[in-house]
Amino acid sequence: MRDFAYARAQRPAEAVQLVAGSADATFVAGGTDLLNLMKDGAEDHGLVVDINRLPLRGIEESAGVLRIGALARMADVALHPVVRKRLPVLSQALLAGASPQVRNMASIGGNLLQRTRCWYFRGEDFPCNKREPGSGCAALEGRNRWHAILGGSDHCIAVHPSDLAVALRALDATVRTLGPDGARTIAMADFYRAPEDTPHLENALRHGELITAVEVPLPVPGTRQRYLKVRDRATFEFAVVSVAAVLRTRGRTVEEARLAFGGVATRPWRSAEAEAALRGEALTERNIAAAGRLLVRDARPREDNEFKVELVQRALQDVLGRFTGGSR
Repeated sequence: MRDFAYARAQRPAEAVQLVAGSADATFVAGGTDLLNLMKDGAEDHGLVVDINRLPLRGIEESAGVLRIGALARMADVALHPVVRKRLPVLSQALLAGASPQVRNMASIGGNLLQRTRCWYFRGEDFPCNKREPGSGCAALEGRNRWHAILGGSDHCIAVHPSDLAVALRALDATVRTLGPDGARTIAMADFYRAPEDTPHLENALRHGELITAVEVPLPVPGTRQRYLKVRDRATFEFAVVSVAAVLRTRGRTVEEARLAFGGVATRPWRSAEAEAALRGEALTERNIAAAGRLLVRDARPREDNEFKVELVQRALQDVLGRFTGGSR
């Protein structure tokens, strides 16, 4: 890791100006991912701008929307009374992520921008199109147990790591930003980019653009929510498969279904086909199984991760089966 300059911003506009004015500058908040990226050689910055003094930590409810400041810590959001009561899927996803120590340091904005744990990306000895565009993707023919079965390309099959992003995708959240050209709002559906032939471009942010808040519409009372994370060990482990479910039912009939998946795709994954298969139908084991088959219909597993095709369907059965008591 080379030497870098350090600056501390007092206002959001100042932070944006500092980073936008230098091609190799970046923001830092909790630093739980950035410093490791720089040590691993996956990122190289000449200027790091500390944004911890910016007034972006608030968590406020207004007009049916919960606005979460980008610098709010994961632990604070997970335990916030509105989140626990109205957005349990978000609380569960946050508490399933990392360790208590990391959750006390890591910011919401930083979590959304964390980068893949693909060992080929983090290891300088391997070709990786994310780290060095055009160099190739070692995961395609290498060890790919942790890699994507959905949303990949011939240039990248790295899995997106964030539990938080999966829950926010199911909740139809939006991201608020401030950049050199002013403020804008980006739907979670549009925030992350598919790898295609440019896997190094991971999200919709422009250089110098700062996440200022995440806004989450509060579901109507009675909406059922759950987050399930399947992992190799109980703590501080990334998802092999995860499912975030937000359902509104009338009796046994599904009126609305929003399903997002992690651990299986190159970005937080929503399946319109699986959701449509449940909408207007009874929430039975048979119908859930049909939705699961639609979810993986276009899956492209590799040698080491073919097991995810069945595992993600079983995880979906588990999540939705808890809403029904396992009815058939």
